[in-house]
Amino acid sequence: MDLKLPKLGEGSDSGVVVNVFVKEGDTIAKDQNIIELENEKAVATIPATAAGVVTKVFVKAGDKITVGQRLLSLGETGGVAAVATAAAVTHAEQVPAAAAPTEAAEVIRDEETSPRVAAPVSSPSLRRVSRELGIDLGRIRGSGSGGRVELSDVRAYIQRLEKSAAQGKSAAAAPLAPAKPAAEQIDFSKWGPVTKKSITPLRQVIARRMWENWNAIPHVTQFDEADFTRLNELRKKFAAAYEAKGAKLTLTPLVLKAAAATLKKHPIFNSSLDEAANEIVLKEYVHLGIAVDTDAGLIVPVLRDVDQKSVLELAKELEQLAQKARDRKVTSDELKGGTFTISNQGAIGGAHFTPIVNKPEVAILGLGRGAMKPVVRDGKVEVRMMTPLGLSYDHRVIDGGAAARFIVDLVAALQDFEEAAVRL
Repeated sequence: MDLKLPKLGEGSDSGVVVNVFVKEGDTIAKDQNIIELENEKAVATIPATAAGVVTKVFVKAGDKITVGQRLLSLGETGGVAAVATAAAVTHAEQVPAAAAPTEAAEVIRDEETSPRVAAPVSSPSLRRVSRELGIDLGRIRGSGSGGRVELSDVRAYIQRLEKSAAQGKSAAAAPLAPAKPAAEQIDFSKWGPVTKKSITPLRQVIARRMWENWNAIPHVTQFDEADFTRLNELRKKFAAAYEAKGAKLTLTPLVLKAAAATLKKHPIFNSSLDEAANEIVLKEYVHLGIAVDTDAGLIVPVLRDVDQKSVLELAKELEQLAQKARDRKVTSDELKGGTFTISNQGAIGGAHFTPIVNKPEVAILGLGRGAMKPVVRDGKVEVRMMTPLGLSYDHRVIDGGAAARFIVDLVAALQDFEEAAVRL
């Protein structure tokens, strides 16, 4: 049987092979790691879905592969039923029940143009499995001697169903997003010296996701400033105590807590739009994505249950997760499930900017670098640490009034942050 690249996750259908852990002749176990793949902004290991002896390896380091592509072949150890059932399960996962009959009819149209074989020649085990799976062997052209239907014929038949279903999905989804304009190749060397640099797989993923997010979501950005003077004082006051506990206290964990509290007050910002069901999904958990700037590009790991954790717990987890992201050791699961994203550029510089919403989330917060500015307080001019905020949101789900109320409450949560929440 062939082991193929499984579905990698939301919005991801390809990757680049980094390492291959097996070779021909190896005996492998189910769930044993067989390759290491760079995909979905991370390097992930792909396990075997079955056990057996490796008879052929179809990929090598550096290959770009897509979902459904063969990785390796195994000697048949589970019999016909195991292979056919695995293929049928894969098909059932990929073909929606309501759409399968029409798509199946399109695939087997060529078989139906020829007379149906009333009693096709095949092995008893294959006939039994086909009956259990609801496959009509009389519609399959046999490649064996005398038209005998072999296991490979059944596998090819199911793969044609899968391919047709995938094409049907693509055709149905195409009108929902604007077509990307054809790329124009320009010879820039005509005007002077140039240096060419290959686009990394990660940068390709970032480019594709940004294009999809920008075109799928009508963006609006709400701007404001927050007084971080108190937050900065709290950070300095408790930094040594946190360091003694093995954590580095930065402003980000405090921002996370303030954002989580504001999201609980405004749950529409902690939701997703289910376009298929025409519903808004309000999430009762708060999992915050943290945009991490790495040498390879932007990676957004997710901190879970932020509203239920202490500042100390968040400081430790944030540092660990950010380091894993920079080392490209973050797992695929650690990049999924976010309900709201925060992009903090304060350590780099710059002021206001307009972050792009990370679909399927509906909002994202961008923080610029804080600066000392004169501010009028109670009729007096004071110098305060003012930090620029930019809240981008999906206007299909959120209106301007809701965004204004959210950012007003967020500014209040940041400026009036309780010392008790920081104290150990």
